[in-house]
Amino acid sequence: MGSKYPQSVRFCLPLWALALQATFTLLFTFFISYDTPSVDQKFMETYQVLQDLTLMAALGFGFLSSTFRRHGWSSVAFSLFMLALGVQGTILLDHVLRQPFHWNVAINLSSVRVATLSTMPVLISAGAVLGKVNLVQLAVMVLVEVTAFGTTRLVDKLIFHVNFFKKYILLCWAWWHTLLIPALGNVVLANDSLWSPGTLFLWIFWPSFNSALVDVPSEKKKAVFNTYYALAVSTVTATSVSALSHPQGRINMVHIHNAVLAGGVAVGASCHLISSPWIAMVLGLMAGLISIGGAKCLPVCLKQTLTSQVPSGVHYTFGFPGLLGAATYILLTATQNIYPMLISQIFSDTGALSFAMAMGMISGLVTGLLLNVKIWKAPHAAKYFDDQTFWEVRFLSY
Repeated sequence: MGSKYPQSVRFCLPLWALALQATFTLLFTFFISYDTPSVDQKFMETYQVLQDLTLMAALGFGFLSSTFRRHGWSSVAFSLFMLALGVQGTILLDHVLRQPFHWNVAINLSSVRVATLSTMPVLISAGAVLGKVNLVQLAVMVLVEVTAFGTTRLVDKLIFHVNFFKKYILLCWAWWHTLLIPALGNVVLANDSLWSPGTLFLWIFWPSFNSALVDVPSEKKKAVFNTYYALAVSTVTATSVSALSHPQGRINMVHIHNAVLAGGVAVGASCHLISSPWIAMVLGLMAGLISIGGAKCLPVCLKQTLTSQVPSGVHYTFGFPGLLGAATYILLTATQNIYPMLISQIFSDTGALSFAMAMGMISGLVTGLLLNVKIWKAPHAAKYFDDQTFWEVRFLSY
Protein backbone atom coordinates (compact mmCIF):
# COMPACT_ATOMS: atom_id res chain seq x y z
CA MET A 1 0.00 0.00 0.00
CA GLY A 2 2.85 2.38 0.75
CA SER A 3 3.99 2.49 -2.88
CA LYS A 4 0.64 3.93 -3.93
CA TYR A 5 1.21 7.15 -2.03
CA PRO A 6 2.93 9.59 -4.42
CA GLN A 7 6.04 11.39 -3.22
CA SER A 8 5.66 14.24 -5.72
CA VAL A 9 4.40 16.73 -3.16
CA ARG A 10 7.49 16.36 -0.99
CA PHE A 11 9.78 18.24 -3.38
CA CYS A 12 7.61 19.55 -6.20
CA LEU A 13 5.02 21.28 -4.02
CA PRO A 14 7.40 23.31 -1.80
CA LEU A 15 9.53 24.41 -4.76
CA TRP A 16 6.54 25.29 -6.93
CA ALA A 17 4.45 26.97 -4.23
CA LEU A 18 7.29 28.92 -2.60
CA ALA A 19 8.67 30.07 -5.95
CA LEU A 20 5.22 31.22 -6.98
CA GLN A 21 4.70 33.02 -3.67
CA ALA A 22 8.12 34.70 -3.95
CA THR A 23 7.20 35.87 -7.46
CA PHE A 24 3.90 37.30 -6.23
CA THR A 25 5.68 39.09 -3.38
CA LEU A 26 8.24 40.60 -5.77
CA LEU A 27 5.51 41.79 -8.14
CA PHE A 28 3.57 43.33 -5.26
CA THR A 29 6.74 45.15 -4.21
CA PHE A 30 7.04 47.00 -7.51
CA PHE A 31 3.46 47.25 -8.76
CA ILE A 32 1.05 47.38 -5.82
CA SER A 33 0.68 49.80 -2.91
CA TYR A 34 -2.05 50.87 -0.49
CA ASP A 35 -4.25 53.89 -0.84
CA THR A 36 -4.55 56.10 2.22
CA PRO A 37 -8.24 56.61 3.01
CA SER A 38 -9.49 57.34 6.48
CA VAL A 39 -11.08 54.47 8.36
CA ASP A 40 -14.73 55.45 7.99
CA GLN A 41 -18.05 53.67 8.13
CA LYS A 42 -17.87 52.64 4.47
CA PHE A 43 -14.50 50.99 5.07
CA MET A 44 -15.91 48.96 7.96
CA GLU A 45 -18.94 47.95 5.91
CA THR A 46 -16.70 46.81 3.07
CA TYR A 47 -14.56 44.86 5.51
CA GLN A 48 -17.64 43.13 6.93
CA VAL A 49 -18.69 42.08 3.45
CA LEU A 50 -15.16 40.83 2.79
CA GLN A 51 -15.31 38.74 5.96
CA ASP A 52 -18.57 37.16 4.80
CA LEU A 53 -17.12 36.39 1.38
CA THR A 54 -14.00 34.86 2.92
CA LEU A 55 -16.11 32.63 5.16
CA MET A 56 -18.10 31.52 2.13
CA ALA A 57 -15.01 30.77 0.10
CA ALA A 58 -12.83 29.15 2.77
CA LEU A 59 -15.43 27.24 4.77
CA GLY A 60 -18.48 27.08 2.51
CA PHE A 61 -16.87 25.69 -0.62
CA GLY A 62 -14.29 23.84 1.47
CA PHE A 63 -16.87 21.89 3.45
CA LEU A 64 -19.13 21.49 0.40
CA SER A 65 -17.03 18.49 -0.67
CA SER A 66 -16.25 17.26 2.84
CA THR A 67 -18.97 14.62 2.73
CA PHE A 68 -16.36 12.33 1.22
CA ARG A 69 -15.56 10.20 4.20
CA ARG A 70 -11.78 10.26 3.89
CA HIS A 71 -11.32 13.64 2.26
CA GLY A 72 -12.40 16.15 4.92
CA TRP A 73 -9.00 17.66 5.69
CA SER A 74 -8.01 18.03 2.05
CA SER A 75 -11.35 19.55 0.98
CA VAL A 76 -11.10 22.40 3.48
CA ALA A 77 -7.35 23.02 3.49
CA PHE A 78 -6.93 22.81 -0.28
CA SER A 79 -9.80 25.25 -0.81
CA LEU A 80 -8.10 27.70 1.55
CA PHE A 81 -4.83 27.23 -0.35
CA MET A 82 -6.56 27.97 -3.67
CA LEU A 83 -8.32 31.01 -2.21
CA ALA A 84 -5.07 32.49 -0.87
CA LEU A 85 -3.29 31.94 -4.16
CA GLY A 86 -6.20 33.07 -6.31
CA VAL A 87 -6.74 36.39 -4.52
CA GLN A 88 -3.09 37.38 -4.97
CA GLY A 89 -3.08 36.32 -8.61
CA THR A 90 -6.31 38.17 -9.37
CA ILE A 91 -5.07 41.45 -7.87
CA LEU A 92 -1.90 41.29 -9.97
CA LEU A 93 -3.78 40.21 -13.10
CA ASP A 94 -6.27 43.08 -12.79
CA HIS A 95 -3.36 45.49 -12.63
CA VAL A 96 -1.67 43.96 -15.69
CA LEU A 97 -4.87 43.92 -17.75
CA ARG A 98 -6.12 47.38 -16.81
CA GLN A 99 -2.94 49.41 -16.24
CA PRO A 100 -0.08 47.43 -17.81
CA PHE A 101 2.36 50.35 -18.03
CA HIS A 102 1.86 51.78 -14.54
CA TRP A 103 4.00 51.01 -11.51
CA ASN A 104 3.04 51.07 -7.88
CA VAL A 105 -0.74 51.19 -8.39
CA ALA A 106 -2.71 51.81 -5.19
CA ILE A 107 -5.32 49.22 -4.23
CA ASN A 108 -8.03 49.42 -1.61
CA LEU A 109 -10.26 47.00 0.25
CA SER A 110 -12.66 46.88 -2.68
CA SER A 111 -9.88 45.40 -4.82
CA VAL A 112 -9.51 42.53 -2.35
CA ARG A 113 -13.28 42.09 -2.32
CA VAL A 114 -13.42 41.82 -6.12
CA ALA A 115 -10.45 39.44 -6.08
CA THR A 116 -12.22 37.20 -3.56
CA LEU A 117 -15.35 37.16 -5.73
CA SER A 118 -13.25 36.38 -8.79
CA THR A 119 -11.73 33.36 -7.05
CA MET A 120 -15.18 31.85 -6.43
CA PRO A 121 -15.37 30.26 -9.93
CA VAL A 122 -12.08 28.48 -9.23
CA LEU A 123 -13.47 27.01 -6.02
CA ILE A 124 -16.71 26.01 -7.73
CA SER A 125 -15.01 24.32 -10.65
CA ALA A 126 -12.52 22.64 -8.28
CA GLY A 127 -15.39 20.29 -7.40
CA ALA A 128 -14.71 18.57 -10.72
CA VAL A 129 -11.22 17.44 -9.71
CA LEU A 130 -10.85 17.81 -5.94
CA GLY A 131 -9.80 14.48 -4.48
CA LYS A 132 -8.13 13.29 -7.67
CA VAL A 133 -5.31 15.83 -7.92
CA ASN A 134 -2.50 17.10 -5.73
CA LEU A 135 -1.74 20.65 -4.62
CA VAL A 136 0.68 21.27 -7.48
CA GLN A 137 -2.07 20.54 -9.98
CA LEU A 138 -4.48 22.76 -8.04
CA ALA A 139 -1.95 25.62 -8.15
CA VAL A 140 -1.74 25.23 -11.93
CA MET A 141 -5.53 25.17 -12.08
CA VAL A 142 -5.74 28.41 -10.08
CA LEU A 143 -3.34 30.24 -12.39
CA VAL A 144 -5.11 29.13 -15.57
CA GLU A 145 -8.61 29.85 -14.30
CA VAL A 146 -7.80 33.20 -12.69
CA THR A 147 -6.23 34.35 -15.96
CA ALA A 148 -9.14 33.10 -18.06
CA PHE A 149 -11.81 34.56 -15.80
CA GLY A 150 -10.01 37.91 -15.45
CA THR A 151 -9.77 38.14 -19.24
CA THR A 152 -13.47 37.30 -19.51
CA ARG A 153 -14.40 40.11 -17.12
CA LEU A 154 -12.25 42.63 -18.98
CA VAL A 155 -13.63 41.71 -22.41
CA ASP A 156 -17.20 41.83 -21.11
CA LYS A 157 -16.58 45.33 -19.78
CA LEU A 158 -14.76 46.75 -22.82
CA ILE A 159 -16.72 45.10 -25.64
CA PHE A 160 -20.12 44.23 -24.19
CA HIS A 161 -20.14 47.16 -21.71
CA VAL A 162 -21.05 44.93 -18.79
CA ASN A 163 -19.88 47.03 -15.84
CA PHE A 164 -21.69 45.25 -13.05
CA PHE A 165 -20.04 42.06 -11.78
CA LYS A 166 -22.69 39.74 -13.20
CA LYS A 167 -23.17 36.69 -11.01
CA TYR A 168 -24.60 34.71 -13.90
CA ILE A 169 -21.36 35.26 -15.82
CA LEU A 170 -19.37 33.97 -12.84
CA LEU A 171 -21.52 30.89 -12.31
CA CYS A 172 -22.04 30.01 -15.96
CA TRP A 173 -18.31 30.38 -16.59
CA ALA A 174 -17.58 27.95 -13.77
CA TRP A 175 -20.25 25.54 -15.01
CA TRP A 176 -19.12 25.43 -18.63
CA HIS A 177 -15.53 25.25 -17.42
CA THR A 178 -16.25 21.97 -15.59
CA LEU A 179 -18.03 20.52 -18.62
CA LEU A 180 -14.80 20.47 -20.63
CA ILE A 181 -12.42 19.15 -17.95
CA PRO A 182 -11.49 15.64 -19.13
CA ALA A 183 -12.21 12.87 -16.65
CA LEU A 184 -9.38 12.12 -14.22
CA GLY A 185 -10.77 8.81 -13.02
CA ASN A 186 -13.77 7.31 -11.31
CA VAL A 187 -15.45 9.11 -8.45
CA VAL A 188 -15.88 7.67 -4.99
CA LEU A 189 -19.46 8.31 -3.97
CA ALA A 190 -20.09 10.57 -1.01
CA ASN A 191 -21.48 9.42 2.29
CA ASP A 192 -25.12 10.49 2.04
CA SER A 193 -25.61 10.35 5.79
CA LEU A 194 -23.37 13.37 6.39
CA TRP A 195 -24.73 16.89 6.31
CA SER A 196 -22.02 19.18 5.01
CA PRO A 197 -21.48 22.37 7.02
CA GLY A 198 -20.49 23.95 3.72
CA THR A 199 -24.11 24.10 2.63
CA LEU A 200 -25.03 25.91 5.84
CA PHE A 201 -22.21 28.44 5.49
CA LEU A 202 -23.12 29.15 1.88
CA TRP A 203 -26.84 29.41 2.69
CA ILE A 204 -26.25 31.88 5.53
CA PHE A 205 -23.81 34.12 3.68
CA TRP A 206 -25.24 33.98 0.17
CA PRO A 207 -27.08 37.31 0.61
CA SER A 208 -23.69 38.95 1.27
CA PHE A 209 -22.36 37.34 -1.90
CA ASN A 210 -25.23 38.60 -4.05
CA SER A 211 -25.10 42.13 -2.61
CA ALA A 212 -21.31 42.45 -2.32
CA LEU A 213 -20.83 44.89 -5.20
CA VAL A 214 -24.15 46.72 -4.97
CA ASP A 215 -23.39 50.21 -3.64
CA VAL A 216 -26.79 51.92 -3.91
CA PRO A 217 -28.47 51.45 -0.49
CA SER A 218 -31.95 50.82 -1.89
CA GLU A 219 -30.66 48.24 -4.37
CA LYS A 220 -28.50 46.58 -1.72
CA LYS A 221 -31.54 46.22 0.52
CA LYS A 222 -33.51 44.58 -2.30
CA ALA A 223 -30.59 42.29 -3.08
CA VAL A 224 -30.41 41.01 0.50
CA PHE A 225 -34.17 40.55 0.91
CA ASN A 226 -34.70 38.92 -2.48
CA THR A 227 -31.86 36.48 -1.87
CA TYR A 228 -33.33 35.44 1.48
CA TYR A 229 -36.78 34.94 -0.04
CA ALA A 230 -35.40 32.85 -2.91
CA LEU A 231 -33.24 30.74 -0.59
CA ALA A 232 -36.16 30.11 1.76
CA VAL A 233 -38.48 28.98 -1.03
CA SER A 234 -35.86 26.77 -2.68
CA THR A 235 -35.19 25.11 0.68
CA VAL A 236 -38.87 24.31 1.23
CA THR A 237 -39.21 23.18 -2.37
CA ALA A 238 -36.13 20.96 -2.23
CA THR A 239 -37.25 19.25 0.96
CA SER A 240 -40.82 18.70 -0.24
CA VAL A 241 -40.04 17.53 -3.77
CA SER A 242 -37.27 15.25 -2.54
CA ALA A 243 -39.75 13.45 -0.31
CA LEU A 244 -42.39 13.47 -3.05
CA SER A 245 -40.03 11.85 -5.56
CA HIS A 246 -39.13 8.93 -3.29
CA PRO A 247 -41.40 5.84 -3.35
CA GLN A 248 -41.50 5.72 0.46
CA GLY A 249 -41.58 9.51 0.89
CA ARG A 250 -38.05 9.75 2.27
CA ILE A 251 -35.86 12.82 1.91
CA ASN A 252 -32.60 12.45 -0.01
CA MET A 253 -29.75 14.30 1.71
CA VAL A 254 -27.88 14.79 -1.58
CA HIS A 255 -30.89 16.72 -2.91
CA ILE A 256 -30.97 18.98 0.15
CA HIS A 257 -27.20 19.35 0.11
CA ASN A 258 -27.36 21.04 -3.30
CA ALA A 259 -30.86 22.26 -4.07
CA VAL A 260 -31.29 24.53 -1.04
CA LEU A 261 -28.71 26.90 -2.57
CA ALA A 262 -30.33 27.02 -5.99
CA GLY A 263 -32.64 29.91 -5.13
CA GLY A 264 -29.76 32.17 -4.16
CA VAL A 265 -27.99 31.29 -7.40
CA ALA A 266 -31.05 32.00 -9.53
CA VAL A 267 -31.57 35.54 -8.19
CA GLY A 268 -27.86 36.38 -8.11
CA ALA A 269 -27.73 38.50 -11.25
CA SER A 270 -31.08 40.27 -10.84
CA CYS A 271 -31.50 40.46 -7.05
CA HIS A 272 -30.96 44.24 -7.03
CA LEU A 273 -33.54 44.71 -9.82
CA ILE A 274 -36.41 42.63 -8.44
CA SER A 275 -38.99 45.03 -7.03
CA SER A 276 -41.43 42.55 -5.51
CA PRO A 277 -40.76 39.57 -3.23
CA TRP A 278 -43.08 37.25 -5.14
CA ILE A 279 -40.73 37.34 -8.15
CA ALA A 280 -37.81 36.19 -5.99
CA MET A 281 -40.00 33.50 -4.45
CA VAL A 282 -41.09 32.19 -7.87
CA LEU A 283 -37.45 32.08 -8.94
CA GLY A 284 -36.61 30.16 -5.77
CA LEU A 285 -39.41 27.68 -6.51
CA MET A 286 -38.27 27.18 -10.12
CA ALA A 287 -34.61 26.86 -9.10
CA GLY A 288 -35.46 24.25 -6.47
CA LEU A 289 -37.41 22.22 -8.98
CA ILE A 290 -34.66 22.51 -11.59
CA SER A 291 -32.00 21.48 -9.09
CA ILE A 292 -33.94 18.45 -7.83
CA GLY A 293 -34.73 17.43 -11.40
CA GLY A 294 -31.09 17.74 -12.37
CA ALA A 295 -29.95 15.75 -9.33
CA LYS A 296 -32.33 12.90 -10.25
CA CYS A 297 -32.09 12.90 -14.03
CA LEU A 298 -28.55 14.03 -14.83
CA PRO A 299 -26.79 11.01 -13.26
CA VAL A 300 -29.01 8.72 -15.34
CA CYS A 301 -28.90 10.60 -18.64
CA LEU A 302 -25.24 11.65 -18.61
CA LYS A 303 -23.65 9.06 -16.37
CA GLN A 304 -20.65 8.40 -18.56
CA THR A 305 -19.80 12.02 -19.38
CA LEU A 306 -20.64 14.56 -16.70
CA THR A 307 -21.49 13.18 -13.31
CA SER A 308 -18.48 10.90 -13.29
CA GLN A 309 -16.41 14.06 -13.10
CA VAL A 310 -18.37 16.38 -10.84
CA PRO A 311 -19.42 14.85 -7.52
CA SER A 312 -20.21 18.21 -5.92
CA GLY A 313 -23.30 18.91 -8.02
CA VAL A 314 -21.86 21.89 -9.91
CA HIS A 315 -24.31 21.44 -12.78
CA TYR A 316 -27.60 21.36 -10.91
CA THR A 317 -26.53 23.60 -8.02
CA PHE A 318 -24.86 26.40 -9.96
CA GLY A 319 -25.15 25.72 -13.68
CA PHE A 320 -28.84 25.31 -14.43
CA PRO A 321 -30.02 27.84 -11.80
CA GLY A 322 -27.34 30.21 -13.13
CA LEU A 323 -28.85 30.00 -16.60
CA LEU A 324 -32.26 30.72 -15.08
CA GLY A 325 -30.73 33.77 -13.42
CA ALA A 326 -29.21 34.88 -16.73
CA ALA A 327 -32.57 34.70 -18.51
CA THR A 328 -34.26 36.57 -15.65
CA TYR A 329 -31.65 39.33 -15.69
CA ILE A 330 -31.91 39.82 -19.45
CA LEU A 331 -35.71 39.92 -19.20
CA LEU A 332 -35.77 42.43 -16.32
CA THR A 333 -33.22 44.77 -17.88
CA ALA A 334 -35.08 44.60 -21.18
CA THR A 335 -38.33 45.74 -19.55
CA GLN A 336 -36.57 48.78 -18.07
CA ASN A 337 -35.31 50.16 -21.40
CA ILE A 338 -37.12 52.02 -24.15
CA TYR A 339 -37.33 50.26 -27.52
CA PRO A 340 -34.22 51.73 -29.26
CA MET A 341 -32.08 50.70 -26.28
CA LEU A 342 -33.90 47.41 -25.77
CA ILE A 343 -32.33 45.55 -28.72
CA SER A 344 -28.88 46.84 -27.85
CA GLN A 345 -29.23 45.77 -24.22
CA ILE A 346 -30.41 42.28 -25.14
CA PHE A 347 -27.55 41.78 -27.62
CA SER A 348 -25.04 43.08 -25.07
CA ASP A 349 -26.17 40.79 -22.25
CA THR A 350 -26.57 37.78 -24.52
CA GLY A 351 -23.14 38.39 -26.02
CA ALA A 352 -21.54 38.65 -22.58
CA LEU A 353 -23.17 35.40 -21.49
CA SER A 354 -22.17 33.57 -24.68
CA PHE A 355 -18.60 34.80 -24.43
CA ALA A 356 -18.40 33.69 -20.78
CA MET A 357 -19.58 30.20 -21.74
CA ALA A 358 -17.12 30.00 -24.62
CA MET A 359 -14.22 31.10 -22.42
CA GLY A 360 -15.29 28.64 -19.75
CA MET A 361 -15.28 25.79 -22.25
CA ILE A 362 -11.90 26.70 -23.71
CA SER A 363 -10.23 27.25 -20.35
CA GLY A 364 -11.82 24.05 -19.02
CA LEU A 365 -10.33 22.07 -21.87
CA VAL A 366 -6.91 23.68 -21.36
CA THR A 367 -7.06 23.05 -17.61
CA GLY A 368 -8.04 19.43 -18.07
CA LEU A 369 -5.24 18.79 -20.54
CA LEU A 370 -2.69 20.41 -18.23
CA LEU A 371 -3.89 18.47 -15.20
CA ASN A 372 -3.53 15.21 -17.11
CA VAL A 373 0.16 15.81 -17.83
CA LYS A 374 2.11 13.08 -16.08
CA ILE A 375 4.85 15.36 -14.72
CA TRP A 376 2.50 16.39 -11.89
CA LYS A 377 2.38 12.81 -10.62
CA ALA A 378 -1.27 12.82 -9.61
CA PRO A 379 -2.44 10.44 -6.84
CA HIS A 380 -2.90 6.81 -7.76
CA ALA A 381 -6.51 5.96 -8.61
CA ALA A 382 -6.63 3.65 -5.58
CA LYS A 383 -5.99 6.67 -3.34
CA TYR A 384 -8.52 9.12 -4.71
CA PHE A 385 -10.36 11.02 -1.96
CA ASP A 386 -7.93 9.85 0.71
CA ASP A 387 -6.36 12.30 3.16
CA GLN A 388 -3.49 9.89 3.83
CA THR A 389 -2.12 10.69 0.40
CA PHE A 390 -1.17 14.20 1.52
CA TRP A 391 -1.48 14.39 5.31
CA GLU A 392 0.31 12.93 8.28
CA VAL A 393 -2.45 10.92 9.95
CA ARG A 394 -1.45 9.84 13.47
CA PHE A 395 -4.75 8.35 14.57
CA LEU A 396 -7.13 6.82 12.05
CA SER A 397 -10.80 7.30 12.91
CA TYR A 398 -12.11 5.54 9.82
